[in-house]
Amino acid sequence: MSTTSHLDLDFKEDYGRVAELAGSITRTGNLGLDYYLRRFVKLLVLLIQSGWLGVAPSPTDEGALRAGHGEHGEPGHQEPHKDSYSTFASEFLESRYLSDDGYPFPTAPPVDPFAKIKVIDCGVTKGCIRYGKPGCDAETCDYFLSYRRIGTDVEYEMSSDTDGWVAVGFSSDKKMGGDDVMGCVHDDNGRVRIHHFYNVGQWAKEIKRNPARDEEGVFDNNRVTCRFKRPLYVPREETLVDLHLSWYYLFAWGPAIQGSITRHDIDNPPVSDHMISIYKYEDIFMPSTAYQTFNSPLCLLLIVALTFYLLMGTP
Repeated sequence: MSTTSHLDLDFKEDYGRVAELAGSITRTGNLGLDYYLRRFVKLLVLLIQSGWLGVAPSPTDEGALRAGHGEHGEPGHQEPHKDSYSTFASEFLESRYLSDDGYPFPTAPPVDPFAKIKVIDCGVTKGCIRYGKPGCDAETCDYFLSYRRIGTDVEYEMSSDTDGWVAVGFSSDKKMGGDDVMGCVHDDNGRVRIHHFYNVGQWAKEIKRNPARDEEGVFDNNRVTCRFKRPLYVPREETLVDLHLSWYYLFAWGPAIQGSITRHDIDNPPVSDHMISIYKYEDIFMPSTAYQTFNSPLCLLLIVALTFYLLMGTP
C-alpha cells in the first residue's frame, strides 16, 4: 500500500508538471510550439514505459518488488528508486532551457572589443579632421572624425571628450539649419548608439529612418567613440544627402540626458574651412579656441606691443 501511495503522489506531482508544460506551450505560441511538442511526445513515451497508461510492469519488475518487500531497515526492504519518473520529469521540464543536444541555449555572443582608431592612416587610406591641441589624436582631441570609402559605403569614425554625444553634420553653407546629421549618443545603460538627426534651426530633430549600419560604439575614459557605415548614394530626400558630393562638415558634441541629446557644449561649434570630399583623404588640424587665441594676429600684435612697452620702460 505504501508503494501505491508513493506512486500516486508522484503522479499527482508530475501531472501538475505536465499541466505546467502545457501552459508553457500555450504561452509560447506558434514560434515555440514545435519545440514543446517534441518534448511532450517524449513525456508521453515515458508515461507508457512507466505503466501509468495501462501497460503492466514486466515479470522482472514484479519479482524485484516482491524481493524488496519488508519493513524499513530490514534486509528485504528496498528504498524507493532514486531515479523515479518524478525525478526524471523534473529534469525533463527543466530541459525546456536546454537545446536538443542537451546544452544550454547560447546567450548573446560576446561583444568584440572596440578596435582603436588608427591615426597613422590619416591622409593616406582615410581622411581625418582633428580639433583640439596641436598633435592630438583620436583619444586626446576635443573632437576627432575620420572617413573612408568602403565599396558603396562611407565609414565614419568619431570621438569626443564628452560623456553625452558626438555628431557630424553635412551642410551646404557652413550654418546650422536644414542639415543632415549623424550622431553617436551615450545612454544611461552605458551603450553608445548611432542616431540620425535633421537640424531645424539650432535644434536637432531625430529622424526614424537611419541610414547607418555596422554600428559600433563605446564609452571609455570619459570619451564617446563610435564607428558606422552609411551608403554613398541614397534616394533623394530632404533629410538625407548624397555623400559622393562635397559638403561642409559641422562638428558638435555635448551632454545627454537619458539617451537624449541636449545643446552642444560650445556656442559656435567648429566647421570645416572648405567643403570635404570623401574622394580626397586629407589630414586636417583645427586648433581649439584656447590655441586659436594665442595664434591670432591680434594677440601676437598685443604681445609685441606689451613687450616693447616693458623694454622701453615708462617715461
